[in-house]
Amino acid sequence: MIPTTEYAPYFSPYINLLNSKKSVTDNLRLIQDDFETTLKNISIEKQNFKYAEDKWTIKELIQHLIDSERVFCYRALCFSRGETIDLPGFDQDMFVENSIAQQRNYNELLEEMNVLRKGTIQLFKSFRKEDLLKIGTGSGNKISVRALGMVIGGHQKHHLEVIKERYL
Repeated sequence: MIPTTEYAPYFSPYINLLNSKKSVTDNLRLIQDDFETTLKNISIEKQNFKYAEDKWTIKELIQHLIDSERVFCYRALCFSRGETIDLPGFDQDMFVENSIAQQRNYNELLEEMNVLRKGTIQLFKSFRKEDLLKIGTGSGNKISVRALGMVIGGHQKHHLEVIKERYL
């Protein structure tokens, strides 16, 4: 269990979605397996479906997960190496709006997510125990390296649950 002193309350919903008895890398692997199994064979219609006008398609959700994971990994790397400045946030809606997710091949998006996750797992495996406990600031929120790893997995699980409930 990660103490709440290692992250801002904003991140609790994501962290609480994962198994607190498992390591960051085990959680990342498990949620990615569920993600791939759930999304690998969906129809083109479902890939491009929006359940409301102002919501994203599944392709856009996958792109959002890819973009977010890259940002969170950068933060984890910076904090593990001792960075002390407040790292900037990002506008998730602007990122999706300026992506070409809708024009991309669905299977290539899934493959990119898979490759990225393998890299994320390797990154977190490379951190020493003391690195995982280092705390930095991103978007004005304090968070530890290991909490970032759990946020990455919890964020993916959150969106996977939304996909299961509203898209499939």
